[in-house]
Amino acid sequence: MKDFLKYTLATIVGILLLSAVLTIIGISSMAGMMASAESETVVRKPSVFKLTLQGSVYEQAVDNPFEAFASGDEQTSVGLDDILSSISKAAENDNIKGIYLEAKGISASPATLSLIRQALLDFKQTGKWVVSYGDTYSQGDYYVSSVADKVILNPQGVLDWHGLASQSIFFPDAMKQLGVEMQIFKVGTYKSAVEPFMTTQMSDANREQVTAYLNTLWNVIVDGVSAERNISAETLNAYADEYLAFTTPEEVVEKGMADTLLYMDGVKSYLQELMDDNGSLRMLTLSDVKNIRKNKPLDKSGNVIAIYYAQGDIVQTPSQTNFAGSPEICSDKVIQDLQKLRNDDNVKAVVFRVNSGGGSAYASEQIWREITLLKEKKPVIVSMGDMAASGGYYISCAADTIVAQPNTLTGSIGIFGMFPCAEKLMTEKIKLHFDGVKTNAHGDMGSYYRKMNADEGALMQRMIENGYKTFITRCANGRGMTPEAIDAIGQGRVWTGEAALGLGLVDVLGDINDAERIAAEKAGIDSYTLLAYPEQESFFTRLMNKARSNYFESRMQRFLGDFAEEAMFFQNINEMDPIQARIPYFFKVKM
Repeated sequence: MKDFLKYTLATIVGILLLSAVLTIIGISSMAGMMASAESETVVRKPSVFKLTLQGSVYEQAVDNPFEAFASGDEQTSVGLDDILSSISKAAENDNIKGIYLEAKGISASPATLSLIRQALLDFKQTGKWVVSYGDTYSQGDYYVSSVADKVILNPQGVLDWHGLASQSIFFPDAMKQLGVEMQIFKVGTYKSAVEPFMTTQMSDANREQVTAYLNTLWNVIVDGVSAERNISAETLNAYADEYLAFTTPEEVVEKGMADTLLYMDGVKSYLQELMDDNGSLRMLTLSDVKNIRKNKPLDKSGNVIAIYYAQGDIVQTPSQTNFAGSPEICSDKVIQDLQKLRNDDNVKAVVFRVNSGGGSAYASEQIWREITLLKEKKPVIVSMGDMAASGGYYISCAADTIVAQPNTLTGSIGIFGMFPCAEKLMTEKIKLHFDGVKTNAHGDMGSYYRKMNADEGALMQRMIENGYKTFITRCANGRGMTPEAIDAIGQGRVWTGEAALGLGLVDVLGDINDAERIAAEKAGIDSYTLLAYPEQESFFTRLMNKARSNYFESRMQRFLGDFAEEAMFFQNINEMDPIQARIPYFFKVKM
């Protein structure tokens, strides 16, 4: 017994010591990783910036100390801000001779791809080269890579070129089988967000608007490729109808979509020739380039132009369930941040970068109010990203100037409400019974176990209509138009930035750099420092605060693929505000 206790005690002590040692090693390793991630990159001459087109692109990068050690081939997400700033740094650095694009399947909307593409075109204006290579070029990869001086395809590779598509899934029959019905109230002929819960196919109005904006998105892509590859738009559309992914690599070259066929070793030899250097091929990753001259001092003037990033669904408070911490625009947080910018005398102007399809109508109204207060003290310029529609337009309309890209999706001025009723599920499927008392006629209004009656439905519809009147009034005041004029181009219709310019919904076609320039002009300043807001949470803070369900949800996202958003909608429905100003829940443009 004495030996048993002795060995048991020794084992416990050993485990504790081992745990302590591993903890110390882990902390030391983590500190080393963080130090490496923070270190400034020294660029040797000559070098190549290898930009891997892979992963999901968000407006802002998310702090992750492990990113510095991940191969470019393994990146799952990246910040648009990092990509654009790194391309700019590479253009300015004399030791970087060119950019090598490696196509790995980038996941981004057409507007984001256009920004990356334009940055590469600006890079080429310096006289430096851009070369691309792909085993498989997705359509998004190719749109970006088409600016390259040489587009290289693997001899057994694939170049995808087939056009765009937008598809919706419709739930009424499936919900009927379950005994669940959506009670829907809306304003707007084109407000299609509720259609998947009302019908089994697209309405004529929705088909009209989707056709219009999808053609505009595709035409921007075709025109861009046409200009760089010297292939007519008609020919490119003919190639899309052929679906180039099913043609041979040799045919792709013959058609002028690629320049040559090389294996990876041949690509490396070609890059070595371009470098005109007999030494080793020095490749800089995105992590390397974004750390070039990282600690640039503030401009001596003390003037600041703030770029405030607002991306994702508009909510009042952070959702408890979303895929791996997807970005959200939380009105409580945004209002606090904007108040600080309003009261900061060093901040001379604010560029409000909006990338959102909307969300809570109430939260949108609160952000709108804060933008109007901010505008009273300093210029506010909205820069629209992939989309700034419905609630995204609501929070934008009060700005001094609105800048959109030609392929930004905007407008969708409309309101709706959805309330699930599970009466048949509970009473007929599960065989539950309900009974109770109430003091007034509508005491149990909104209960899942019964439908709203006619009087209650009328009350809800009136509330939705009042919300729509408020929305168009905000837009009319912000745009200097009448409510009637806004209503005529509202009705929930989605417009592209190009169309919105002619309708008066936006002021300028351009990108975030144009918005920055306009902000400086309106503030009357020549020198300033750009600072990005909101301040990003550290990786470790997010790790500690991460919802316990996120791991399971991220795995489910991988498993469900294209249907992940639909599955999560039904999981999150209880968290959503009942009154929404947003484009379709499951907005998808298939690249």
